[in-house]
Amino acid sequence: MDTSTTAMENTHLKHQISAVIFDLDGTLLNTEDVTKYIRKKFLAKYGKVQDSEKEKKRFGMTFKESVIATLKEYDLPLTPEQYVQEILSMCRGTWLLAKPLPGANRLMRHLHKHGVPFALASNSLTKNIDEKISHHDGWKECFTLILGSDQIKSGKPSPDIYLEAAKRMGVDSSCCLVIEDSIVGVKAGKAAGMKVVAVPSLQNDSDSYSIADSILHSLLELQPEEWGLPQFEDWVGNALPIEPIYLSGVFSNGLLRICEDNKLPVLPGQIWGLYFGWAKFDAQKVLKAVISVGWCPGGCGSQRKIQLCLINENHNDHYHDQKMQLLLVGYLGRSFTAGNRLDSLDVVDEDKVCADAALNLPAFSNKLCASFFNFKENAQE
Repeated sequence: MDTSTTAMENTHLKHQISAVIFDLDGTLLNTEDVTKYIRKKFLAKYGKVQDSEKEKKRFGMTFKESVIATLKEYDLPLTPEQYVQEILSMCRGTWLLAKPLPGANRLMRHLHKHGVPFALASNSLTKNIDEKISHHDGWKECFTLILGSDQIKSGKPSPDIYLEAAKRMGVDSSCCLVIEDSIVGVKAGKAAGMKVVAVPSLQNDSDSYSIADSILHSLLELQPEEWGLPQFEDWVGNALPIEPIYLSGVFSNGLLRICEDNKLPVLPGQIWGLYFGWAKFDAQKVLKAVISVGWCPGGCGSQRKIQLCLINENHNDHYHDQKMQLLLVGYLGRSFTAGNRLDSLDVVDEDKVCADAALNLPAFSNKLCASFFNFKENAQE
């Protein structure tokens, strides 16, 4: 991590954390992108165009607040009850598309293994929370407690939901660590007297999260030992095995242009940093690769920059403008040194050497890669 955080990290250690409280949407699950996709389709039915600024204001709202704001801001000819009925019928068939965000499963498994209690406290309704997490094996059973906004007096940014979670778990609020993606959630956690880690869904707004005790690009960057919790033991040198991330696109001038299907974003905002994995061009062998994922400088908030470097290939330009598939299987520790920057890191020789060695190990085997590529190719036929 950035050395400027050393003093802050020492402060963390003065407060022994004994319980963790997660937000759900945009923190553990990529439901924000799914919901945005659903709302875009819904608004189009009524001749409305989704407005990015209006959508940003909705992040972190309770379900009730979101309903009222949507009807007013888009001037929809519906009662709140009619809106809820229509939007939920669309959501329930689509929430299963929401995937765990990078590092979410890893962190929950780690806490569960070491007997650290963790709760879920969301501004969503409890029934909607249950629906969202029902698609993920073992999630519901792992949480010590699940709280929705309908179980407390006031939703975030009020501290009520976090104070109630601590009370029910029998833990002092000062010993709780909150993990949030929204500004209203961060405010709620701080108002409850808890330590707060922010993992912003909107990375280009990360400066707005300054009241958080720590700001991360993704949960992959979380170091539990900074909070007095057991440290991870799954690093392989400077490489971390991750749940595979599949991408496809066109390789041009050292960059990967992702193929979008005009539905859901391929990469959630929390994917940032140095990754490595296996690349396959049409009718070509599988190659080792390092990629750097960042955001374009100059305020292009929605534009991702994905630099790709093929390992042990002397002429990357040989693949210029070719279609390719990419399976990311690992994350490089040098990403930790970047602080809160948003632009992509340059891939250096150190990264290539580390990735090259890691990809020779069973933890990052191309056996999974081969079967995954075959599956994707068959699915597209």
